[in-house]
Amino acid sequence: MKKWLLPMFMMVAIVLAACGNNEESEENTGKETSAETITYQSETGPIEVPANPQRVVVLSSYAGDLINLGVNMVGVDSWSANNSNFAEGIKDAEIVANTDIEKILELNPDLIIGLNNIENADKLSEIAPTVLFTYGKNDYLQQHIEIGKVVNKEAEAIGWVKDFKVRAAELGTKIKEKIGEDATVTVVENYEKQFYLFGDNWGRGTEILYQEMGLKMPEKVTEVALEPGYFAISQEVIGEYTGDFVILSLSKEQDSAFLNTDWYNEIEAVKNGQLFEVDSKEFYFNDAMTLDYQLDFFEEKFLK
Repeated sequence: MKKWLLPMFMMVAIVLAACGNNEESEENTGKETSAETITYQSETGPIEVPANPQRVVVLSSYAGDLINLGVNMVGVDSWSANNSNFAEGIKDAEIVANTDIEKILELNPDLIIGLNNIENADKLSEIAPTVLFTYGKNDYLQQHIEIGKVVNKEAEAIGWVKDFKVRAAELGTKIKEKIGEDATVTVVENYEKQFYLFGDNWGRGTEILYQEMGLKMPEKVTEVALEPGYFAISQEVIGEYTGDFVILSLSKEQDSAFLNTDWYNEIEAVKNGQLFEVDSKEFYFNDAMTLDYQLDFFEEKFLK
């Protein structure tokens, strides 16, 4: 081969190699692009969501699940914002509602999570992928796993659920050994000069006490609150529904004058020091972070 032909062959080889690299680069880029999103099978069908969401807006009671999973939130609902247990996890998040379309738009979220009864769902979905849940449709622990699926952290969510169930069962065994298998527990909350009794699936620690630990609720509470989830009564008749132990979810914004009344202080659980007050804002939900907090509370109050 003549020497002057070598540069020409070298140039051709370089061009062909470059073309091959470009094709490979394009293929790799395609793979990276597809890897940037995952498909979540929502209640209404498949939704493409970011594989690693960085700016999530939560318009419901799932902030604690996302804190537990280490997901950053740029916007949260007012209920979550008022929960002191969430303060560190949402310290940089703005308080928003589903009606704050412009404000949410300014936050530039890459994912929105909420309940399916909110307004403006169609407008929100134009801002970012929006996943909505029906409250209570999923078992409360499965709900955490579903949140994990949405943010591509299903394995972490499943791991937490398994660990939580073991810890709750072990604590339940210890509590029943101390207070007796037949001891009853009432969960109640004050609101607008009424009390609300709760069944076994309405937050306030009910899922832990009744489902995981297997503690009993008074028969009269079972009759009125178990099926609907909650039941309102006048304050003065609370003594008819209280068990051996009472978890009083106390709202500080509501009138609490009843704490100083004779009828209240004559309740057996009060007289026996077996009524435990909790801050309702910290006890409302059944997300992963709140469940851990509730479990620690029950361990301290029932055993220590």
